[in-house]
Amino acid sequence: MDDLRLHADEAAVFLAAFANGKRIQIICELLQSELPVGVIAEKVGLSQSALSQHLSRLRGLRLVTTRRDKQTIYYSCTSEQVQRLFGTLDDIFVAHGAELSVPA
Repeated sequence: MDDLRLHADEAAVFLAAFANGKRIQIICELLQSELPVGVIAEKVGLSQSALSQHLSRLRGLRLVTTRRDKQTIYYSCTSEQVQRLFGTLDDIFVAHGAELSVPA
């Protein structure tokens, strides 16, 4: 853990990218497959303009990548760090059924 202390600020920026439930849902979708904006918006229940803001933040941190095919932009997430983090989150919240006490 001593080495993590040296990278605490980087870790905080990385984790802050996921401090929004919709961004977590977006990443979950993009870890499964490459998707166009309209499909992502439908799957996570956001307008395309709201989704665009989330994707812009994730893209700015290089957590998602894009590919253009004619007029369609496809998003994906192939980051090993993101895959590892979300694997851990899945293990905590899904596999073991952990619940955190969150204030209303």
